[in-house]
Amino acid sequence: MTDLAPAGPADPDLFWIDTPEHRRWLRAQADAMFDFFKGVLGPEPGFRSLDYDGNPLTDAIQPLHSTTRLVHSFALGKLLGREDCDAIIDRGMDALWSGHRDTRHGGYVWGIKDQAMADPRKLAYGHVFVLLAGSSARMVGHPDADRLIADVSEVLDRHFWEETPGRLCDEYNRDWTPFSDYRGMNANMHGAEGLMAAYEATGRQIYLDRAGRIFEFFLFNRAPAHGWRIPEHYKSDWSVDLEFTGDAMFRPAGTTPGHSFEMGRLLLQYWDLTGRQDDRVPQTARKLIDTAFQDAWDAEKGGLYYTLNHDGSPRITDRYWWPVTEAIGAYAALLKLERNPQDEARYRQLWQFAASHFIDAARGGWYPEVDAQGKPDATQFKGKPDIYHALQACLFPLSPELSHIAPSLQDLPPA
Repeated sequence: MTDLAPAGPADPDLFWIDTPEHRRWLRAQADAMFDFFKGVLGPEPGFRSLDYDGNPLTDAIQPLHSTTRLVHSFALGKLLGREDCDAIIDRGMDALWSGHRDTRHGGYVWGIKDQAMADPRKLAYGHVFVLLAGSSARMVGHPDADRLIADVSEVLDRHFWEETPGRLCDEYNRDWTPFSDYRGMNANMHGAEGLMAAYEATGRQIYLDRAGRIFEFFLFNRAPAHGWRIPEHYKSDWSVDLEFTGDAMFRPAGTTPGHSFEMGRLLLQYWDLTGRQDDRVPQTARKLIDTAFQDAWDAEKGGLYYTLNHDGSPRITDRYWWPVTEAIGAYAALLKLERNPQDEARYRQLWQFAASHFIDAARGGWYPEVDAQGKPDATQFKGKPDIYHALQACLFPLSPELSHIAPSLQDLPPA
């Protein structure tokens, strides 16, 4: 790893999000990511996954969440004023409509390769990212955005949204026959994210109302009853399944502190969109965020544990990039509400760990995991799989807003 310039001034009395030095640094890190991830474009349709050096991983399928996040991320780049984002937005929108979209059964399949179906599952997690991609594309005036939003909204209504509980169910086979009765927090968390983006892009109240119902259940019902740690896994009747053990990466047992950071930030976005009327929200967001940091920060080595037991003790102690990025976004949101010295200390602590361990200053992009010695590791991930998490960690602190962050990027001064 190549040493980076300091992320901000050393003066402890300053708040980094107010300083020109930190803001320039954030913008430079975002630009380095955009430059690196332009390599996802190849001569063939769709996108390529990239290794550490930016070379294509030829055996990888293209998952739906990757396609959608690239559209969303490069739409943010276009709003930021970059002039090289259209090719990736266009390629991604085409891959969604002509590759992932199932013209026989409707909906969007999880994985494609060379625009052909490679994984036919229909997952709520993927569909809510389609809504996010369409919403972000609409904000930059893409001509296909409205049809994508309309199509995926109809699919979400028909197959995933459960009106009585006010939440999303999770998964189907290609022909919409269910293959499990699992219910999960993660798809609903990103569902709230996509729904709020759709509200910001279209003004349709139903999107915001549904996001609110998701937050009410997970953050005002479940989290307080579980020590401000959000249960991840549920049975078909939405009772908590504390014994659930699924995929160690994507549905790990226990709780995931990275999601508490993410949910805390998203809750503040919802509160801002609804006129800051609910007095419960700021304290709820803080309890979620601070509990996650206190539980998960590795005091010896730095970084955040991936999962916790239900009592808050460490479970999977591996350290990945995305919980750090989400904690950065969460503390940036708290600092926008109040310039709190403890929040500032944690914000700096997170960025200093990211700069020392995850950011590849020589080539761009972030390493997704580090080993016990803090060096890049490839146990769970191949190459650099994602721009979305790290990019948002750079861009969210640049905006003074809690909501409508994407369009506010247009108002930032040039780098």
